[in-house]
Amino acid sequence: MTASIRIRAGPRRAPRESERRVNGIGEALARGLRKGVQTTILLAKAIVPAYIIVFVLAHTPVLGWIAAAAAPLLHWIGLPGEAAVPLILGLFVNLYAAIGAMASLTLTAKEMTIIAIFLSMAHSLVVETAVTSRIGVPARLALTIRLGLAVLLATIVNVAWRA
Repeated sequence: MTASIRIRAGPRRAPRESERRVNGIGEALARGLRKGVQTTILLAKAIVPAYIIVFVLAHTPVLGWIAAAAAPLLHWIGLPGEAAVPLILGLFVNLYAAIGAMASLTLTAKEMTIIAIFLSMAHSLVVETAVTSRIGVPARLALTIRLGLAVLLATIVNVAWRA
């Protein structure tokens, strides 16, 4: 006959405050790391393809055609014709695609600032106009205000920034 020995543990000790704090910090760091990786992947899905597309376009005549067509309009707000690509991506796709496109172009700090200001007022027009119209703002009014402010602010920066 075998005898089994049961060791009876005493009452379980509650974790100390410092132990709870360390565990909480570790969980928060793991959660933050997980969310950071997810966000990086999400942003890369928009930025990398836009960068590649604009990089390829820059080595074909297509970007030159777009730039030549857009140059007279963009001149008023201090941008070269090539800036049409990030502007179009920002207006109709999202800001991250515009950032990817900007990264593949050779732009000055002033030009990047103008694009950033322009797109801060008028980005993702299709989606955001649909959202604003659902809450009762007429689409035409929303577009007029957003595009008008974008052009006005970009023009002001272009005139005020003498570099």
